[in-house]
Amino acid sequence: MSAKIKLFVCDDHALFRRGLIAVLSNEPTIEVVGEAENGREAIERIKLVHPDVVLMDISMPEMNGLEATRRIVQSSNEPRVLIMTMFAEDDLTVRCLEAGASGYILKGVPSTQLLDAVKKTFKAGKYFSPANPNEVEYVENAYQKDSRDVFSSLERVMLKLLAEGSSTKEIALSLMLKVETVEFLQRNLMHKVDARDRTELVEYAKREENIRVSPVELRSRHSGRKAA
Repeated sequence: MSAKIKLFVCDDHALFRRGLIAVLSNEPTIEVVGEAENGREAIERIKLVHPDVVLMDISMPEMNGLEATRRIVQSSNEPRVLIMTMFAEDDLTVRCLEAGASGYILKGVPSTQLLDAVKKTFKAGKYFSPANPNEVEYVENAYQKDSRDVFSSLERVMLKLLAEGSSTKEIALSLMLKVETVEFLQRNLMHKVDARDRTELVEYAKREENIRVSPVELRSRHSGRKAA
């Protein structure tokens, strides 16, 4: 028999948390190794039990789920964090991925879906319910590192649209993404090219529209500009 998935549950509502634990403990492939009522408490307890997956409420006192997730995934024994939330907000995919979460699940889903989410998070490292699969792919694409180029194919498309003068809303419409997702992708690009704001990013896009820049060349240009 294969090892069980070690699960940690964090939610500030005791009755809901205990209900989750009761359901999950009945699953033979899952072992609930700990619980907490806020993010700060979760960080300390997770260090002791080393779970594989953390079910993390997004809204809690002391420390919210996203901030707790940021700190948890930076630890040496990095578990996968699945955010729990009541509502699928427009920018939730972006916020979860920025925090380092593996995804999110809505509270109130059937127990079979919850179990499936935990298993998929453990095996595949991500679970989004509900979400636009294309949006998730695009946002995750911004995190991909390609040794052959500075930018992913999506980022090159973004730079081209920026160079052509497209607004954030126009880019969102063109790529069939939420405005919040495009804003996240633009922030990621600004970080890559050392642009202080969107105006500098557009200027960079216009200069580099048809040029493939290697990582070494890019770092060299940034060093030169900072020294000037």
